[in-house]
Amino acid sequence: LSVLRLLAEAGAGFDIVSGGELYRVLKAGGDPASVVFSGVGKTREEIDYALEQGIHGFNCESEAEIALISSLATRLGRTASLSIRVNPDVDALTHPYISTGLKENKFGIDISEVEEVYQRAAQLPGISLDGVSCHIGSQLLDAAPALEAAGKLFALVQRLRARGIRIREFDLGGGLG
Repeated sequence: LSVLRLLAEAGAGFDIVSGGELYRVLKAGGDPASVVFSGVGKTREEIDYALEQGIHGFNCESEAEIALISSLATRLGRTASLSIRVNPDVDALTHPYISTGLKENKFGIDISEVEEVYQRAAQLPGISLDGVSCHIGSQLLDAAPALEAAGKLFALVQRLRARGIRIREFDLGGGLG
């Protein structure tokens, strides 16, 4: 909590992957409006808690998760800011166990399918489709894969904007070793 408190006092934002992490950020004095909830396996209770606390937004992994957040936000009379995690099919050139950006990896929505997911999600109540996110892996020692992913995502953002989907946030993830 002391480290989180120092970060909060310095004005840092927080990328969390559980309700427990959100609890700790808040206990340390972190601003919920600076929190993005990423990661797979968010529970209904964790999403409710995050919505009630007024976090900045969610990085979503699937259509089912988008629909759940829509339902919970609508029930609470809130609008949740969402980014969809895109799997850009980029080899991170890192250890296979920590690579998450290839088509055969289980994380995010395949870049070849994501535009239609955005179109369907844009029709749901209680959400605002504000961003695109991606994370291709950890311990990247070469920036080339991250630049390749960024190029694919920039092109996706242009296509989404041409379809009338307002994208304001771009999250390329972390992972640099």
